[in-house]
Amino acid sequence: MQVILLQDVKGIGRAGEVVKAKDGYARNYLIPKDLAMEATPANLKVLERRKQEIEAQREVDEARAGELKEQIEGKVIHMEAKAGEGGRLFGAITSKDIAEALEKDFGIVVDRKKIGLDSPIKQAGLTEVEIKLYPGVSASCSVDVKAV
Repeated sequence: MQVILLQDVKGIGRAGEVVKAKDGYARNYLIPKDLAMEATPANLKVLERRKQEIEAQREVDEARAGELKEQIEGKVIHMEAKAGEGGRLFGAITSKDIAEALEKDFGIVVDRKKIGLDSPIKQAGLTEVEIKLYPGVSASCSVDVKAV
């Protein structure tokens, strides 16, 4: 099935592109979540008119991501967690915890899905974290976990 993407979808394409998706995936996931719409001739005409809008929005998003990168770059997020012997944490510090700490400490709102943690932090100490703000724009910050 041909669909027009309304938002960037990882592994499928970027907003404004006409892509081929499996029928079930398009009908049960992309279209109901307003990530895409069916590529009918009428919708394709609407898309042509909206392409400039989408491109302008993309430029604004990229500029906003650049500003966020400057705010985040070099920050150190201090967190405390209960730990046992050797600094091994009883719980774990997840991307959700990091996103909440960024918002609470610095007033920077970042979607937790954009925080690149291979696995949750389970050891006290300093960990470098990459945040993918926009395709081609990423920032890095440090998370300092103190054992309590």
